This record gives sequence, structure tokens and C-alpha cells, in this order.
Amino acid sequence: MLDELGTAIASGEIPPGTVLRLEQLQEEYGASRTVAREVVRALEVMRLTSSKRRVGITVRDPADWNHFDPRLIGWQLDGASREQALRMLMELRWAVEPTAARFAALRATPEDRGRLRALASRLQSTAKARDLETFLRHDIAFHHVVLAASANPMFCQLSDVVAQVLTGRTEHGLMPPEPQPEAVALHVRVALAVDGGDAEEAEEAMRGIMEQARDEVAEQFE
Repeated sequence: MLDELGTAIASGEIPPGTVLRLEQLQEEYGASRTVAREVVRALEVMRLTSSKRRVGITVRDPADWNHFDPRLIGWQLDGASREQALRMLMELRWAVEPTAARFAALRATPEDRGRLRALASRLQSTAKARDLETFLRHDIAFHHVVLAASANPMFCQLSDVVAQVLTGRTEHGLMPPEPQPEAVALHVRVALAVDGGDAEEAEEAMRGIMEQARDEVAEQFE
């Protein structure tokens, strides 16, 4: 119920300003009052809706939504506005991840550096094996380590957003049929630059990853 209702709101099928009634939702989804209340509470936490006595449940303007919530990102990628959602997410990654890589090169712990080297090696081996599922898992972990190694907790909290973007691109067929050697090589460059404390190289290599991802997404919507 939450996924269906959330997707409808995120896609604009249920537009801002729409007033919903709890009883209406119970009937439409065949849900108990308890379940309907929990769904409405979840939507309110994400700031998609607000509730007032004697008014009902009102769909809020998109400017009010918590756009960093991974569930909302997933719903947007599932809807008709997928291209717009991907563009906004790519702009966010472009703004954050190269800078995070720079700081990671300056601040990473020995453990962080070791994990990045290991993950870069796993990305290489899974790419050769064309094991896309395992490659995705390692890719998500790689970007998480870079964000965390920046030692900026605000960057680190974007890990779930990046994971949702990478997962959504894979699930919706917006990735190449197999990992591109250039992309894998750029990940290796980031790992080596962070390991060597080369901030300029780490930032440049991560920007290269963002550029390639941008171009791959653009090709899917031509």
C-alpha cells in the first residue's frame, strides 16, 4: 500500500493539494484502519503529506518533500518522471562525490584505504566475470567507503541515496549490459589516489566516473 500510494504521489498521478480520507484509503486498498494509519504516518515522515483534523490528508508540494529519502527516490525512478529524477540525482552526485574523494585522499584511515583497494580489485574481477549483481554490491560499497572516508558526516549520509541510484539504474536497465572497462579503471584510479593521498587525482578520477555515468544515462533517453 505504501509503495503504490507513494509512487502515485511521486509521479504526480495524485497531484499536490489533493485531499485524501483515511476511510477512502482503507476501502481502496482493502486495508485495516491500523495499516492505513501507519502508511499515512510514513508518508508524513517523508513530508509527502500532512494531516489536519476536519481537513484530511493533504498531498504536499514537491518542494516540501524529503528528496533524500531512498524510498522516495525509488518511487521516482519507478514513475514517469524517471529521466528528471535521474538528472537531479546525477547533479547531486556530481556536486558531492568528487569533493568527497578529494577529502578521502586527505583524511582516509589505513582501514579505509585498504577497503578501497580491495573493493577496486573485486570490481575488476566481477566485471571480467560479467557478474552484474555482485558488481553492483561492490560498487555500492566502494562509493560508501569514499563518502565515509571523507570524514564529513553529511557526505556519509548520502550513501543510501547513491546506493538507491546505482540500484535503480541497474533494475531499470539504464546500465550497460556489462561493466565498462573505462568505468572500472576510473574506480581503480580513485582507490590508488586515495591510498596515495593524492587529492587532485582522486577528485579528477571521481569526476570521470560521474561524467561517464551521466553520458550512459543520457544515451538511454535519446
